[in-house]
Amino acid sequence: MDILIEATKDNAERLLAAMIEARLGTATMITADELLAKEIIIFQDRIRIDVQTKTPGIEFASAWQHRETMTYQNRTFYVLSREDLIASKRAAGRAIDLEDVRLLELE
Repeated sequence: MDILIEATKDNAERLLAAMIEARLGTATMITADELLAKEIIIFQDRIRIDVQTKTPGIEFASAWQHRETMTYQNRTFYVLSREDLIASKRAAGRAIDLEDVRLLELE
């Protein structure tokens, strides 16, 4: 699972607190400041969570404005718009991301 957060100390602290509440122990091994010092941090517990403070090809504020809302098990969460997902994958430029772009553009 990939998570893009607005790179503020408050957001990083809230994310880590939520992960700790969900009993994801690796969240106890890092501070908000350490999280913000990196573009990506990978947490590996029962599930893998990649937390990104920056993503190639998109800016958080713009992505937030274009976000899509989804509901799963009566919980609301936000995901990148299709256009922002494509822009991010295209900017990453890895073969797997470019293949994802090709498939997304077929839909």
